Amino acid sequence: MYRSEFYVYDQDRPLLVCIRSYTKADFDQLIEIQSECFPPPFPEDLWWNEEQLTNHVTLFPEGALCVEIDGKLAGSLTGLCVNFNPNDASHTWEEITDHGYIRNHDPNGNTLYIVDISVRPKYRKLGLGKLMMQAMYHVVIEKGYDRLLGGGRMPGYHKAADKMTPEQYLTAIINGEMKDPVISFLLRCGRVPLEIAQNYLEDEESHNNAVLMEWKNPFK
Repeated sequence: MYRSEFYVYDQDRPLLVCIRSYTKADFDQLIEIQSECFPPPFPEDLWWNEEQLTNHVTLFPEGALCVEIDGKLAGSLTGLCVNFNPNDASHTWEEITDHGYIRNHDPNGNTLYIVDISVRPKYRKLGLGKLMMQAMYHVVIEKGYDRLLGGGRMPGYHKAADKMTPEQYLTAIINGEMKDPVISFLLRCGRVPLEIAQNYLEDEESHNNAVLMEWKNPFK
């Protein structure tokens, strides 16, 4: 079970934070976090359900992390292990995560794949997402995986889609000419873009595109 306690700063006020493995006792709060992060018109039936969460803590508890402040969950990060071939990278979110049920988790796989990261809106200025991602890097190193990988949404792309391709949009972000709420965040977390994944997830803002982004195990 993962557990790490430290302080973050809310302006000038230090807050004690705990990143730990989530358990069945956290399920109600985890679903609540999803409802806050993905409000209507996002379909309610795509929030975590109890069966999915049970699979997370049963099949791969090392990949089920949450962050807690003052006894309340502020966010969560979920992953599974897959056998990833960089030369055959094409996949959708539903295919590689088993629609979030992770029944395809491969204990002998080479890659920790991020299923979801969510932080309650009121806590998003505290850097909790980056801290959870770093905690998952620890798991990659401890388990000896080759990489951490995941598809990042491009929620800002719809504003530029009439004048640039997804590849051009990504290049503009990397060059510092544009910012994207998700892709810029993942770059700050140390993730490196590999390629655009078309039809990755039904997502109007991203025009169904995502950016496959990895963090390589520096000890491999």
